[in-house]
Order: sequence, then C-alpha cells, then structure tokens
Amino acid sequence: MNESFPRFDTGRSRALSAWRAGLAALLVALPLAGFAPLAHADRADKDKPLNIEADNMTYDDLKQVNIFTGHVVATKGTIVIKADRVEVTQDPQGYQYATGTSSGGNLSYFRQKREGLDEYIEGTAIRIDYDGKQDLTTLTTNATVKRLQGLATVMDQVHGSVITYDGQNDFYTAKAGKDVAGPGNPSGRVRAMLSPRNGGAAPLNGASATLTPSNSIQGAPNQ
Repeated sequence: MNESFPRFDTGRSRALSAWRAGLAALLVALPLAGFAPLAHADRADKDKPLNIEADNMTYDDLKQVNIFTGHVVATKGTIVIKADRVEVTQDPQGYQYATGTSSGGNLSYFRQKREGLDEYIEGTAIRIDYDGKQDLTTLTTNATVKRLQGLATVMDQVHGSVITYDGQNDFYTAKAGKDVAGPGNPSGRVRAMLSPRNGGAAPLNGASATLTPSNSIQGAPNQ
C-alpha cells in the first residue's frame, strides 16, 4: 500500500535550511572566537638563541660540537644551565642540544620558568642533558628537581638517580638508583615531598619515618 506523507511547506524548508547553514557556520567559527583548546604551554624557550659564558671554549669540527669549560653558564630564554663543562651540538633542522657535567663534588644546575605562572622548575645533578627539539631535560646521578613558587619557596621536591622533565607537557619522572642510597634509604629509592594544591608552601621540615634528607644536594653551583 502506498502512503503519502505531507511535505514541508516550501517557505519553512528554506527557513530550516538557512537555520542549519547558520548553525554550521557558527560551529566552524567558534574555535576562531577563542573556544579552541588552549595549548598547555607556549614553549618559546627552544626558539630562543643559546648564550654561553665560560672560561674556555673549543670547537671540534670533526664531531661538530662546541665544548665550554670552567664556570659555564648557558641561557636559552628562561632556561639556565650551570656546569663545569657544557657540550653543545645542533642538528640539521637547527635544534640545539646541550650536555652539562660537573665533578669534584660539584653539581650541575638547571632552571626553567613554567609558562604563564610565577613558578620555576629547578634541578641539580652530576649530568644534565637538554634536548631542544623535545624541550626535554634529563638529570642523571644524584638528581633533585624542585618546583618553586617565585624563586625561593619550595612547593614540591623529588630526589632520584635519573629525573626527566618534559617542558612541553609540564611533567617529570624519576628513577631509583644506588647513587642516591644513604642512611634510611639503603636501596636508593625515589624520594618526594609534595605540597597540597591549595597554594600553601610545602613544609621543609616535615618528619619522615624511614628516609633521611641528603645534605649533598643543597644549593646550586656557580651562583
């Protein structure tokens, strides 16, 4: 059996089509009007020039590497690296890579400002590798990373053998190791002090039942 259905009035059909077209145009325009997801961090540091001060510099043309020694201070935007020795290379795309190492009881130092916040990530370790392409920093051997409010108030602190800090996504990872073993922590496990996210500073003298803070990680070299 054939059954006929009433058709929309021509005027109503045109109005409905126009409404749908307007809605589609609005949905397309919304991201342009500021409703698009915001980038987590506009990391302009990796696009800034690398400036270095040191007592000495050598250039190895065969390996295409610049070697700086003696009280080295490297800056790249908000990034600061201090070490006894810093090696710098650059890939064909122009991304820069720096490796800072220290010896004789000194620790290499790293600091980077968090985008849009009055906060800094600060770290020390024997070796610090900065990957300019990924905005990734790896701190190796007796590594400590702190989240600072301003430049003085410690909010969080992590201590481990190897710590990686991802500046693009604002997160870090830590691994245990024998180089951070000590009284109260014979296996060299990762230690962390995390403040509550209520704006208050972390208590620096909080008691620990089994772990003893190390005295060898205080301060930064060449300041």
